[in-house]
Amino acid sequence: MNCIRPNHPVRKLAIPSERVPYVAMILAAGRGERMRPLTDAMPKPLLKAGEHALIEHQLNNLARAGFADIVINHAYLGEMIEKALGTGERYGVRIRYSPEQVVLETAGGIANALPLLTGESGDRPFLVVNADIFCELDYATLIPVFQAMQSNTDWRLAHLVLVDNPPHHTEGDFALQNGQVMLNGNAKLTFSGIGIYQARLFGDIQPGLPVKLAPLLRQAMQAGQVSGEYFSGQWVDIGTPERLELLDKQLKSRVESSTGSI
Repeated sequence: MNCIRPNHPVRKLAIPSERVPYVAMILAAGRGERMRPLTDAMPKPLLKAGEHALIEHQLNNLARAGFADIVINHAYLGEMIEKALGTGERYGVRIRYSPEQVVLETAGGIANALPLLTGESGDRPFLVVNADIFCELDYATLIPVFQAMQSNTDWRLAHLVLVDNPPHHTEGDFALQNGQVMLNGNAKLTFSGIGIYQARLFGDIQPGLPVKLAPLLRQAMQAGQVSGEYFSGQWVDIGTPERLELLDKQLKSRVESSTGSI
């Protein structure tokens, strides 16, 4: 799997009427231990699946949905990510980076980047997506959730996208009932790594400390402060070289099929 090359044509930034007034963060700080040896000399987000790197798939999907302001955290080989993606101009977005001297885990990394995520008022919800998933969710469908969370900041701290349980995680994570995510239920689903959050969820985290996201979500669920939705389309957690190879073949096959039909 090769690293991406900065030879893509430049795409114009979305015009103001098309731009979403919310920031999206891509989590890209992980070491990718399960992906070794592929990640020995390359950060996992730059591994390719089809014609694009994993993180490029996210950037392209976000840009299509109107998200023009992107924050990317990084730690392991982070300079390679910055060199490969640059300012984001060729993807039609503006990228700002949140470097971490040590991996701060998911919640710690989000807390570290909060000044870049919430707007001047500090109360604007923001989107967070994992760099190491492939998902065909149209992020534009989440805009009504953003609007509802911004207009009523009292009760909801998070909104999670849940998907069917993959073969390697059959037990699932959380239950979804009447639009509310719960710790327990008859049919648990898997958290996709896509969520909308309020800054208050991370308000007690001390800067620079590694903190996991799951305990914060569980606490908020117990208080009834987490909503959610089910996505039935394609979602892949690219956690092993085998899954990456399978997705790579699938995406290349799509390109070949579409080219052959012209």
